[in-house]
Amino acid sequence: MPLVKSAGKKGEKSRQTRRRVLQAAYELFVDQGYGATTLQGIAERAGVAVQTIYFAFGNKPSLLKELVDVTIAGDDEPIPTMQRAWFRDALAADTAEAQLRAHVGGTCEVLQRVAPIMDVLRAAGAQDPSLAGLWQQDTDPRLEVQTAAARSLIAKPGARADLTVEHAADLLYGLLSPQLYLLFIRDRGWTPDRWEQWVYDTLHAHLCR
Repeated sequence: MPLVKSAGKKGEKSRQTRRRVLQAAYELFVDQGYGATTLQGIAERAGVAVQTIYFAFGNKPSLLKELVDVTIAGDDEPIPTMQRAWFRDALAADTAEAQLRAHVGGTCEVLQRVAPIMDVLRAAGAQDPSLAGLWQQDTDPRLEVQTAAARSLIAKPGARADLTVEHAADLLYGLLSPQLYLLFIRDRGWTPDRWEQWVYDTLHAHLCR
């Protein structure tokens, strides 16, 4: 029994260390940019040895990948977006309007976390094209999420009768994008609440009767 407790404590300590490193990396990548941020600087911000980062993450590109993945999820649990409680609750709504309200709310929470780091990722990709290989996939995960939401929404009472899954997914994909979020929040100074209401109203006009 003592060995089990010890292993559990060691595992939790390791997890907390990874979280500190990821938080420090988020802050420095957003403040300084990918190129100007060093692993030594991240280690100092997190209060760990730089060797700890190499051991836990491998290198700076791998650290950035895990940071993006964890930032999208909101935690370090290996649960895909479409299995997250907020997304399933939105799909379970009785009407198109109720699903849209829940979906926009949940997505906006994700965008508040992820939009700044996605901006860092785009800039980093321009400096180091090899970073794109870290996310090699046959399909766009964000489009898959919005397509699943669209398929559910157009089948519910209150959805416009002339909608197709593809058109509804395109609207969700475009309006609920990190790029558009940053355009309004960062560049135009909107509050997150103002953004959420505007994007809901705009989508509602196109998706719901």
